[in-house]
Amino acid sequence: MRGDRVKQLRKEMKWTQEELGNRVDLKKSTISEIENNKKDAGRKAITNIATVLNCTTDYLLGLTDDPRLNESEDTKTDDLAKKFAELVADLPKEEQENVWKQALMYVNFTKNKKND
Repeated sequence: MRGDRVKQLRKEMKWTQEELGNRVDLKKSTISEIENNKKDAGRKAITNIATVLNCTTDYLLGLTDDPRLNESEDTKTDDLAKKFAELVADLPKEEQENVWKQALMYVNFTKNKKND
């Protein structure tokens, strides 16, 4: 995997290594090793990283120079929402409520930030 591409996309999202790691269930140190090409990510990790960074696995693997997905924006958004809901559904009820509350707080924060 091209660690430089992971790092570039992560920075474009304004995420720390820890934030990316939390989103893909990897430690901050693992993200650092991937970005510095000291560790190869497994298939699942590559897929998860591509999903949260909104790019193709081919781009992360260096097989193409185009990071964009070929799907329509609506399809990508629907797929991400579905994947998120599935992941949340696997959590215990109390944690599900916390995740949804935090997601709503983030959306409201982002909306308010745009209005400032």
